Formats: sequence, C-alpha cells, structure tokens
Amino acid sequence: MTERYPDYVLDRPIQPVTGMRQGLPNYGDPHFALFLRKVFIKALGYSEDALSRPIIGIVNTYSGFNPCHGNVPQLIEAAKRGIQLNGGLAIDFPTISVHESFSSPTSMFLRNLMSMDTEEMIKAQPVDACIVIGGMLSSPSVLSPYTNSKGCDKTVPAQLMGGISANKPVLPLITGPMMPGSFQGERIGACTDCRNNWAAYRGGEIEIEDIAGINEELAPTAGTCGVMGTASTMACITAALGMIPLRGGATAPAVSSARLRIAEQTGATAVAAALAKRTPQQVLSEASFHNALTVLQAIGGSTNGIVHLLAIANRHPDLKGTVTLQKLDDIGRQTPLLVDLKPSGNNYMTDLHNAGGMPALLERLRPLLKLEALTITGKTLGEALDDEHFRPFPLSSQIIRPVENPLYPSSSLVVLWGNLAPDGAVIKASASKYRSLLSHRGRVVVFAGPQDMANRIDDPDLEVDEDSVLVLQGIGPIGFLNPGMPEAGLIPIPRKLAARGVKDMLRLSDGRMSGTAGGSIVLHISPEAALPDSVLGIVQSGDYIACDVEGRSLNLELSDDEIAARIADRKLRLDGKLEQRGPADKKRQPTRGYRGLYERCVTQAQDGVDFDFLVADGAGALI
Repeated sequence: MTERYPDYVLDRPIQPVTGMRQGLPNYGDPHFALFLRKVFIKALGYSEDALSRPIIGIVNTYSGFNPCHGNVPQLIEAAKRGIQLNGGLAIDFPTISVHESFSSPTSMFLRNLMSMDTEEMIKAQPVDACIVIGGMLSSPSVLSPYTNSKGCDKTVPAQLMGGISANKPVLPLITGPMMPGSFQGERIGACTDCRNNWAAYRGGEIEIEDIAGINEELAPTAGTCGVMGTASTMACITAALGMIPLRGGATAPAVSSARLRIAEQTGATAVAAALAKRTPQQVLSEASFHNALTVLQAIGGSTNGIVHLLAIANRHPDLKGTVTLQKLDDIGRQTPLLVDLKPSGNNYMTDLHNAGGMPALLERLRPLLKLEALTITGKTLGEALDDEHFRPFPLSSQIIRPVENPLYPSSSLVVLWGNLAPDGAVIKASASKYRSLLSHRGRVVVFAGPQDMANRIDDPDLEVDEDSVLVLQGIGPIGFLNPGMPEAGLIPIPRKLAARGVKDMLRLSDGRMSGTAGGSIVLHISPEAALPDSVLGIVQSGDYIACDVEGRSLNLELSDDEIAARIADRKLRLDGKLEQRGPADKKRQPTRGYRGLYERCVTQAQDGVDFDFLVADGAGALI
C-alpha cells in the first residue's frame, strides 16, 4: 500500500471526515465503504487529486416542467467555474423541481416535501458545502380567472428550510428576475400586469384580441416575476439574511451576464464556507431575521414572505418562536415602504437593480438594521455594506425613496387580530386600491371553497354590491377539498360590479395570494375554516364583518354565545349527527401517501405551514 492511497490503510482512522470520507454507507467496514465509493466515482473519470479537494454539491432543480429554471444549466456551469478556480470539486445532483402552474393541487403543498428532499440529499451526499439553485418564473395563463397564473415561489424557502436542518454550509443561488415586456408601447410584466389586465378584460375594458396580445408579452424572458412578487421578495429577504451577495444577488436579471458572474462568485464563496465550516445555524441569528422582517416591510413584500420566514426560522434550534406575526407588525410600525415597485408602486425589478439594488436599499435602512448580523462570507452585514461603498445617484432616489419621502409611511404589511382571526391574519395595506377599505364594515357574501366561488362569482343574481365583504372559506393549509393553501385569496370582483367600474373590495380568506397581486385582501386567517373550532368556518352570508387596519382588528359581528352555538352546531354536522349543508360540514377522510402525511402534520399559517415533525424541536411530533 502506497501513500497515494492513504484512505485505504486499514490501521489508520478515516480522518478528517470531509470530502469523499464523510457520510459513508454503513457496511460495518468504513475502509471498504470508502474503497467502494471511490471505485464508482472513478467511473466518471475523477482522479485522486480531484477527489482530495473540498467537494461542493450543486443542487440541480432544472425540469422540463419548470420554465422558471430555464437558466439553471448556465448557472451550474458558472458556479462550477467559481468552485474549481478556488480549489474545490463541483458535483451537481438533482432534487425535485416545483412549479406552481405544473403542481397539483398547489406548489405550497409540495414545499415541505422539497425541503425534506433537500435536507436528506445534502446529508446523504459527501459534500462539504452545497449551492442550492432556486428561483421562480411567471408563466402566465390569463385565460382563466380562477387559477393561479404565476410560477413557483416555494423553491428558495424550501431550500433554506432543508439547508438549515441539514446544517452543512449552504449557499442559495437565485435564478434572477425576468425582463419586462412591452405591449403597444407600454411596459408590462408578470404577474401584477397579468392580474390588472385580466381584471380590465373581465370588466369589458379590453378586447379579446388585446388580452391575447398581452399574454404574449407578460413573460418575455426566463426568470422570476419581474415585480415585487413572492419570488423577488424571497430573493431580497435572502440577501437581508446574509445568505447571498448584496451586490446583484437578489436583483440581477436572469438573462444577464451579471447573473452568471454572481454564480461564479457563489462558487468561490462556497469553497471558503466549506473550509471554514460556516453553517447556516452559525450564520443566522435573531438579528438576521430582524433584518429580513425590516426588508420585507420596506420593499412592500409578498404576504407569503412571512409564512416562509416563520418556517425558515422555526427550523433553527436556537430561533424557533423568535419570528412571530407580532414581531412583523412591531417592525412594520417603525419601517417605511421605500421601494417603488408593483404591486405597491409602479416599477419593475430591473429598475431596482439599476437603482443600486440591495446595497442601496440597505444603506437607506441602516438605522433600522442590526448590522452585527453575520453573513455567509463571515463578515457582518455592516462590514459587507461598508465594502459596497454605495453612493446615491438620481435613479436610486426615484426607485428607492429616501426615508423622509417614503412611498408609504409605515406598516406595508399589517397583522390583524379579533374573534375572526384569534391567531392572526395578514393584509398588505400598501397594495390597497381604495384606502377607505382599510377601515370598513360590510355585509358578507360567503363562498365555500374555490369551486363554489367559480360557480357563483359571476352570477347576475348574486346578492352583492361594492360595500359587501367577500369571504372565501376552505383554502387554508388543510382546506375543505384540496390541501396546500392555494393562492386563491385574490377573489375576483364579481363581473357585474367589474362592469360598473369597481376595482377593489374587502376580501377575506384563510388562503394565500400571489405577491404580485394587489387589493384590500385579508389573508392567512387562522384558525383556518377546515378546523372544527374555526370562527371563519361558521361565517354565513348576511353576517357583518368589521375590519380596522389602523386598530389591527378583524371581527365577525356576532355575540360570543352565537359564535359558540354555531361552532357546536357545525361540530355535530362534521360528526354526522346533523345533516351536512356543504363543504364546510364535510369531515375529512383519512388519506394515504404524502397527502395523508401533509394533512396530519401540517401546521397553521402563524407557524409557517411546516410539518410539526420538521421544526427544530419536532422530534417527538410523531411519537
């Protein structure tokens, strides 16, 4: 036995446990396990020299059913270049790929499965660090008002959740936003303009020929939604957490050379993180999440952002429970909305990138940030910002407003509580079209699930007017018929009202909506209607609901006794002791497979819609 093969020497321990030496299959003979592993990896042509270097895994989420990841092959090649220029060995491997438009019943239903796949594959493969490539594309389908028309925004949070749990050095690589398109000389982009133009088409303001032409231009390139939707929100939040480069990491277009240079830089950083053993549990702290929540408010980010942040934080053994709806609201009261992007403003992600991107925004937010938070590079956020030397220029002040001249003074995202939402609900107040609806009382029109809404929303005889409150039940984490908290919370304006020019109404649900959408829409009402004790589940048409955003309240105007009586009556119907009256009264039957696991173990919105056994202290959940 020569020194060329020190790993195989039987009287030496296999140390250090890095690279090919880690995570060996348990054959009872670790030296043979390493010998066998090298036999097979050498079938791909690797030399001993290559196999002796730090191994950086690259999670490949490319799929023919996922156009949002159309640039993933190029990103992988650029990341490999960065790894190998810095003395590492790059090896890519697949995990599942999730896209909203191709995921039934919803991509949120699969987010936790993707996080499990990511966690287990990172732990299973002999990697010293891992680059996880994620991003989301709008793939609009404006020919249906009832289906979600955007790509998946669950990949990045799923990968962060799995990466924290695996706790090897993990570096997200965002695919980047798409470029805006153009129709008749006007810039348009997925997916805020999908919704605005579809609403105009429903109201008779746009002809079929024009809506078909708009369809061709809404997603003109690969990349994520070109507005401040959930994909862009998660990119900005990931930068605020310190997990991706400040310069361009969140904002560089998917089709730009800058995005490829960021991939190369990520490869170099991954080697350094591997050598330093800089894991996400070491990097992320309460200060990191304070910064992420601050950025979420300052960008007018997607309401989905808080669901994902709750799930991400709850995977960290030292941080579970530190990110709450109350903290989001408290930070919001101190944080102005500065970024002028749709749906709260007027511009696109390319404008934010050209205005200086995250360095420009974070520089404006310095007094509100915890600059001691670490980043994946080992520097603090303050040090990373100092390295950028950002200096304002005219466009930066137009797209990223000065603190003294914000787009919205504070609380872009607001948390509501009351008898209708004892565990909380969320509204993006900055995206309301009629500010009067932020303090509104109205007669309720209830839809018991998406199918009931589809059947009745355009009925000319629907008893509804512009002051009504539209309520959609049964689209929470478990839901009435299909699990996965679909993005159906953007209840369409009834056609007869849209034809009269009504653009916004107060709309409530236990589901989610796309971050690209706007309107006076209350979401994530908890407990969800599918649960027996849910007040949302017993709301009836003709009731009255009062919403006061300034007062942080959301209440069903019924006495406590009447609410208790209705809940008791509904439980009897769920148990089959009284006649069922609709989807809200149908008891869910046991289900097999992943769906059964999901329905048994998913948590509610205020806890991040994760599985109870995956959170940091969830080891006993299934016992």
